[in-house]
Amino acid sequence: MKIKALLLIIFFIFFSKVSISQENKTVYLDLNMIMENSNAGKSINSQLEANHKKSIANFQKLEEELKNEEAKIISQKTVISKEDFEKKIMNLRDKANKYRKERNDSINNLNNQRLNATQKMITLIRPILSEFSDNNSISLIIDKKYIVIGKTVLDITDDILKIVDEKIGELQLD
Repeated sequence: MKIKALLLIIFFIFFSKVSISQENKTVYLDLNMIMENSNAGKSINSQLEANHKKSIANFQKLEEELKNEEAKIISQKTVISKEDFEKKIMNLRDKANKYRKERNDSINNLNNQRLNATQKMITLIRPILSEFSDNNSISLIIDKKYIVIGKTVLDITDDILKIVDEKIGELQLD
């Protein structure tokens, strides 16, 4: 009698563990691919690229002006007094320092825009992932960059990409 009860308990434990493990479904997605290939990601990247190109063109123009001013000052070295030459050199150094500061500020601003856009995108994707996991009985979604190897049938990137394109569309930078 005790052996039958023990076997019955072992039987229930075994089948309860099997049913629990079947309920846990884990999948993965490539979040970087979604960030780069979705309509929202593409619009953000194109806006950031346009801002970057505009900034580069502006700074190239300023750099050219500084070089021209430097050449002009050097050519006047023998014509003007030493004090005037030193004043012009100091003025040029101040302009060069201002140029470097503006360039660094521009780079930092662009980096902040990129970080804010990425954060905004992730904030908009989270509810989509939550809804998808609820609808498909998924217990865990892992980013592909943390996966060493996995079955391709567990990759939900394409499904999520389609949903993101439908629900989010294009985004504008702040």
